[in-house]
Amino acid sequence: MADLLFNVRNSFYLGAYNTVINEAADLDNLNEVDSIERDCFVYRSYIALGSYDLVISEIRDSAATGLLAVKLLAQYLSNKKSKDDVLATLADWLADSACNRNSMVLLVAGMIHAHEGNYPEALKACHGSNSLELQALCVQVYLKMDRADKAEVQVKSMSATDDDATLTQLATAWVGQALGGAKVQEAAYVYQELGEKYNYTASLYNGRAVCYMKMGRWEDADHDLQEAFNKDAKDPDTLSNLITVGLHLGKNVARYQTQLKMVAPSHPNSKRLEAADEAFARAAASIA
Repeated sequence: MADLLFNVRNSFYLGAYNTVINEAADLDNLNEVDSIERDCFVYRSYIALGSYDLVISEIRDSAATGLLAVKLLAQYLSNKKSKDDVLATLADWLADSACNRNSMVLLVAGMIHAHEGNYPEALKACHGSNSLELQALCVQVYLKMDRADKAEVQVKSMSATDDDATLTQLATAWVGQALGGAKVQEAAYVYQELGEKYNYTASLYNGRAVCYMKMGRWEDADHDLQEAFNKDAKDPDTLSNLITVGLHLGKNVARYQTQLKMVAPSHPNSKRLEAADEAFARAAASIA
């Protein structure tokens, strides 16, 4: 039987969020389970595009559990709900046997705990699942913990489930980047193959650009990042990477720094830039 949601799901994993929204609009006559999954991907795409208020306003409190989890994610990322309230809601859901088997609840719990730096709780939420997306989140968490060895084991488990799946391929590339050496070139090929098989997105260009940076191919990285910028001029990762590459190439990156602070003030590089500005101001004041 045809997987009616394949293109929606795959486009989301590749970072083609507008494609998700457009393609989902043409999917009618789905059963209830597929309709909920479709809507979850649509609203997660809006979250990725920064449209938190739309998600919060459209998902009603009477919606399905999976959609309520997506709404909670939007409330958390937009600070429309306090961190304590969000974590308390997650704790209640995970303690409820009617909710703690819902893959979207587990995914959102893992994402929020990972965002908070609480990696053990993030792993607890997503570990041991057959869901490729939850396994991919495990890979990301292990990499944040600098445990590329554990991430590699998780990728092998994903490969055993579906070696050709886009998420498996992406996770393989993430781990390859972390392992370094020849694996970095292999990761670059993964991003290239996905871009040629489907369509290049800002996410894929960024992935390959990071590989080029690790290989010292700064001009190639800059080329990919310019392509990513043309796809999405407000993508924080693109702006951050353009700053890094620009500094290595001796370019003026002031505009990218300003844009990054505007579109993503909580981005790690934004915080580093802000700290550097404050340190310079203090030094200048002491000299004056």
